[in-house]
Amino acid sequence: MRKAKKIKPTRWMAAPETRAVIAALAAGGEPARFVGGCVRDTVARRRVKDVDITTPLRPERVMELLVAAGLKAIPTGIDHGTVTAISGGKPFEVTTLRRDVETFGRRARVAFTDDWAADAARRDFTINALYADPDGAIYDPTGGLADLERGRVRFVGDAHARIEEDVLRLLRFFRFHAFYGKGAPDRAALAACRDMAPKLKTLSEERVRAELMRLLEADDPVRVLTLMHRHGVLRHVVPTLTNLRRLAALVKLERELKLAPDPLRRLAAGLAVRKVASFAERLRLSNAERDRLGAMLAAPRPTPEIDVPAQRRLLYRIGAEVFRDRVLLAWAERPRGDWRKLLDLARRWKAPVLPVSGRDLRALGLPQGPQLGALLARVERWWMTKDFEPGRAECLAYLERVGARHGMTLGAAR
Repeated sequence: MRKAKKIKPTRWMAAPETRAVIAALAAGGEPARFVGGCVRDTVARRRVKDVDITTPLRPERVMELLVAAGLKAIPTGIDHGTVTAISGGKPFEVTTLRRDVETFGRRARVAFTDDWAADAARRDFTINALYADPDGAIYDPTGGLADLERGRVRFVGDAHARIEEDVLRLLRFFRFHAFYGKGAPDRAALAACRDMAPKLKTLSEERVRAELMRLLEADDPVRVLTLMHRHGVLRHVVPTLTNLRRLAALVKLERELKLAPDPLRRLAAGLAVRKVASFAERLRLSNAERDRLGAMLAAPRPTPEIDVPAQRRLLYRIGAEVFRDRVLLAWAERPRGDWRKLLDLARRWKAPVLPVSGRDLRALGLPQGPQLGALLARVERWWMTKDFEPGRAECLAYLERVGARHGMTLGAAR
């Protein structure tokens, strides 16, 4: 391959842990190059998350060289040419150049090669088929640099063939367009995605969930979700994600308030569902995600019109995180009103602790059981209606009054 351009080696390229892996592989007498996202994001001046390396060296030889250099080598996918090197506590995925002989969705029967162009030809998008030497020389066998500059996400080779090899690439196209695309999407790519959208039903729910949540992290996911809806793709992924107006309003609010994108809250904003549990099960959300999603979409929603004590009572009952979520969703639904004061309340107000407990009730002579829990809940409701002001003595006095009205003789626990 010819060098396409040269960039100045960045901090992650020059890091000691990176140099150690490259030096170990160089001892095998073959070039080792960075590939994929780390090269793409370096050229695009984005933060690099993971560092992937590729080499003509066979995986068994890669293992030998890493161990000989004192590095840990894990055969994470050795049959497909992938070894994970651990250097300085950081993982580096090292993969042997390969070509796909036969594909089975995410799996493939591969043949190792020393042909860099053949390795590039099996990749999904041109912007991911970029290679870089440790000195910053960039190799671009599929035109990815021009596509990256233009903001065009384009499949390597025939778009239909790339999706047929792995249907997940259909969803990845939209995710990458959300993060790297500018203007109209690539026509051939969009046409292939539209034609092959029914194949999305063959994907596992876990894979769909992962791609959807990553797409929702984009600065403007609504632009791409609208595109997916318009071309009949979204109904094969999340047919209930139809409230794009509210989602757009929430994204705008996040920008104004300088909040980090929250994919689960964004999902809640876009959903039009009543049975959260069944939706969460279909999308294979974790139990924590299911519970938070249900809490966000539950009633009541805080509004600026209710008085401050009522706001505090709701905040006390549902907690600060859920309160903020509900405020933001309600604000996105109905922009007018002084919503900021509700967010300020959630940030400033520290929920108090009920001054009495079950231990106090037992000390008053009430035995353990349902009656104890009911009486404790009653005093808590009374305490909340008093705006959390009564202290321990007042709460105990209230308990004695309630007990007397119900024929209970309660002792002193002052």
